[in-house]
Amino acid sequence: MRGALPLFVALLAVCAASIAIAKKPGDAWQPLFDGVSTQGWHNVGRDTLDPRWQAVDGALVLTVAGGGDIVSEREFGDFELELEWQISCGGNSGIFYRAADADLVWKSAPEMQILDDVLAEDRHDPKHRAGSVYDLYAPSQPLARPVGEFNRVRIVARGGRVEHWLNGRLAAHYDLDSEDWKRRVAASKFATYPGFAVSRRGHIALQDHGDPVRFRNIRIRPLD
Repeated sequence: MRGALPLFVALLAVCAASIAIAKKPGDAWQPLFDGVSTQGWHNVGRDTLDPRWQAVDGALVLTVAGGGDIVSEREFGDFELELEWQISCGGNSGIFYRAADADLVWKSAPEMQILDDVLAEDRHDPKHRAGSVYDLYAPSQPLARPVGEFNRVRIVARGGRVEHWLNGRLAAHYDLDSEDWKRRVAASKFATYPGFAVSRRGHIALQDHGDPVRFRNIRIRPLD
């Protein structure tokens, strides 16, 4: 039995090494915000971050309008993104993905809308409400929590297929390769931007729409 213990330990080590080798990059969640600093983010088209974006009480916060849209330092192709957001009364913001780090991100990237669905001016168009694929697909049902509460987001992108989840429910989904998607884009404000939603790889972006907004627990799991 004395000789069996070292052998057992050795077998465990080999097994652990095998698991580590087999584990794919997509198996690991990676933080995009550390909760205490703004490291990993910069303003679109710049290498610095406007000081109006700050880390406050564990959240990445747009404290005052004018901080500009910000993007992650890293780019992602297929991914699963999770975060929580809290919008101000009557507020509007958004989450973009596969975005270009140039010009205005909404010209290149789809957006998951963030909105106060009760008081925001944009609430009257269903395709502009919280959880929507902005201007293209309305959410399946009202899913946003009252102002003051945090909302949980999950965005899954695999190739051309994308899902928006809000507070544990599927809000909207689409296929970039479908005729339905092409028809909707052609009938939207994005029709005049040939680079819109073309890239299958890009940055995660958070929007300054002129209203204070908070993001926390931002993490991503690459799937490619």
